[in-house]
Amino acid sequence: MSNQTLMMLKALADETRFKILQCLLERNFCGRALAKQLDLSEATISQHLKIMREAGLVRGEKRGYFTHYQVNRELLLELAELLRSMATIEQRRCSSRAEGCDVSDRCRG
Repeated sequence: MSNQTLMMLKALADETRFKILQCLLERNFCGRALAKQLDLSEATISQHLKIMREAGLVRGEKRGYFTHYQVNRELLLELAELLRSMATIEQRRCSSRAEGCDVSDRCRG
């Protein structure tokens, strides 16, 4: 799993950042509007957006004094596809100690 994938998963693991993502999926917002929408300080929103930008989940576009944010939907779809493919991996049963399992006599997996 790539470093960027791990960064995206960590970014989305935070409830506030997940809420920001949901808001930005519905429409683009500037930091001030997101702060009002989520009833948080602009500084808090700014810190969360920084983490989301570094993970590649959102992009900012400067418009006058404000930066408007949008979701990097292509990257989000790639993450969704990765998770989908992981969910379809078939689990193998432990068959012997030859596979490196030193507790197979007690393992019921």
